[in-house]
Amino acid sequence: MKSIINKFKVTNGEKFSLKDYDTADTVNLKKEETEAELKELIKKTAALQSALYADNRYALLILFQAMDAGGKDSAIDHTLSGLNPQGCEVYSFKQPSTEELDHDFLWRHYKALPEFGRIGVHNRSHYENVLITKVHPELLLKEKLPGINSVKDVKKKFWEHRYESIRHFEKHLAENGTIIIKFFLHVSKDEQKERFLERIDDKEKNWKFSAADIYERGFWNDYMNAYEEAIKQTATEKCPWYVIPADKKWVTRTAISHIILDTLKELNLKYPVLPKEEKEKLEEAKKLLINS
Repeated sequence: MKSIINKFKVTNGEKFSLKDYDTADTVNLKKEETEAELKELIKKTAALQSALYADNRYALLILFQAMDAGGKDSAIDHTLSGLNPQGCEVYSFKQPSTEELDHDFLWRHYKALPEFGRIGVHNRSHYENVLITKVHPELLLKEKLPGINSVKDVKKKFWEHRYESIRHFEKHLAENGTIIIKFFLHVSKDEQKERFLERIDDKEKNWKFSAADIYERGFWNDYMNAYEEAIKQTATEKCPWYVIPADKKWVTRTAISHIILDTLKELNLKYPVLPKEEKEKLEEAKKLLINS
């Protein structure tokens, strides 16, 4: 699976192009085999989560980005379902509040970072600030940024500075023990259409659909350009992107699970070894319990 993972991994955006990534790629996986495989991957990940918590030297931050109906919610549900909820927190970022707009764009994301020993999952992330704001720059006016009084003030240099802020933010986290995995679930426009229709036709899924989804779909090419540029500008060795084919959910979930498990394995996590005095205290406690 290592070669498959590397196929999705982007560590240098210099030659990156979304056109090189097939949204329907199965990477030779077979659907009938992935259900059992996924269960085993989740089991192994849960064991390493326990070691992550005990080791208490690293935090794992997993970011999910996708177009509407790209499968973020179901991917989080299926790939992290076996984890201990005490050591894992999921944040779904919506439109920023008034309080959040009174701070810099990274503030609310910094507040939601996982502690050492824990796993943090961000459903949408700080990348919305170079995605939706890139497609709809009028949203930037709500941030009350110095020198940005109209959309005409948002020039190329502004976006260069914002990508730079993100790179520095992630570099700082990585150098201080937060391991970052960035997933872009790459769904096709045709598959998005099918999923929207399913949400409309299925009463139990009506709540997932919004008329605004159709409006945003009209900006599909703009969003693809924004995603491509964001990945180009922020893919690094320490904080790579993974462009995951998302047309077939069973492929998406299996690939994500492999990547999370492999990332945890690379940390070489160890349970703390008690010093001699503490071991002696444990033995004494054991004797007391047996004789009580």
